[in-house]
Amino acid sequence: MGSCSVVEVDDDEYAKLIRRMNPPRCADELLLLLLLLKVTSDLMSLGSDACFFPRIGNSVDVVPSKEHTFIEMTGTDRPGLLSEICAVLANRNCSVAKAELWTHNTRVAAVVHVTEESTGAAVEDPERLSTIKELLCNVLRGDNDSRMGRMTVSKDRTHTERRLHQMMFGDRDYESTVVGAGDEKPRPQVAVMDCAEKDYSVVILRSRDRPKLLFDTVCTLTDMQYVVFHGTVDTRDDEAYQEYYIRHVDGCPINSEAERQRVIKCLEAAIERRTTEGLELVLRTEDRPGLLSDVTRVFRENGLTIRRAEISTQGGKASDTFYLSEMSGKPVEAKTIDSICRQLGEMVVRVKQSPLLAPKPPEVAGATSFLFGNLLKASLQSFRLVRSYS
Repeated sequence: MGSCSVVEVDDDEYAKLIRRMNPPRCADELLLLLLLLKVTSDLMSLGSDACFFPRIGNSVDVVPSKEHTFIEMTGTDRPGLLSEICAVLANRNCSVAKAELWTHNTRVAAVVHVTEESTGAAVEDPERLSTIKELLCNVLRGDNDSRMGRMTVSKDRTHTERRLHQMMFGDRDYESTVVGAGDEKPRPQVAVMDCAEKDYSVVILRSRDRPKLLFDTVCTLTDMQYVVFHGTVDTRDDEAYQEYYIRHVDGCPINSEAERQRVIKCLEAAIERRTTEGLELVLRTEDRPGLLSDVTRVFRENGLTIRRAEISTQGGKASDTFYLSEMSGKPVEAKTIDSICRQLGEMVVRVKQSPLLAPKPPEVAGATSFLFGNLLKASLQSFRLVRSYS
């Protein structure tokens, strides 16, 4: 298995001082890294072999778009929320060209691309946009919620998945919530350790492998203002292992327990947001005004909640994927699946029930720290070997 790496040599304190006085131009570098990860993650998951990536540098421009109006929303998740959002847009004669919605830890974030129903162009009338914003804010306003719903409208092109991570991070979805007594859903394993020899912090993650996992973790590190200097990714069966040597943009490693715990919680949330659990329902049909509003109303009337959604329209064809569960959080019952398939008819092209609760592996006291300690020891040995030949 081949590998390549770029490692900095900065053993003396003077070199460390110079580095901190002149931090890397990480914004351009990490934007390009995220773009490369987006391209590869669209094609595959992490893969069956290990990979190493060096530091890179360049820039990516943001290009304005006149085709769509982008609506970004965050708020408290609840059953029927997407149905109400779609109903508001349909009543204001707006068509949804594309949308993506994530839910996590009782929070919801959505990026919706809308157009004029009559012309297919972006919605530009300021008064109309103000009305739409007011109506959607009313929908997002949750009861007894200290964090009220928020919404912005833009005509600038945006990377949807990157924005969803930023929105949920800004909404603090990583903060702890009360977990039910029967919830035994396994969580990603994340550890943050010190590498005093090289003045790095080492982040180690173990989780179930899935498409776009690498993008999600690196995106979160970037948004938290960390620079990845060296990284290793490997997969075995359906498990993924990731390891990153990082510093803050000011050149310092993680230097407090509070910061360490925040990084751990944020990376756990980044992995969990892109859920593929529950009932996967794929729809294909001719697009028409009000279609999305009708489909989401069927879900609400059958007592289902949307955990994640990917919606797109191209060439007059609607292609939508929904991940659903019962409002209680339990898997969708067979009779409910039959009911929604009858109501939606031939537009349903795929139905797959994925387990909401995977079996939790037995844990032994101290096993996690022992495991991560051994992994870090092996990684440091490999790190020194690379340096000796560089």
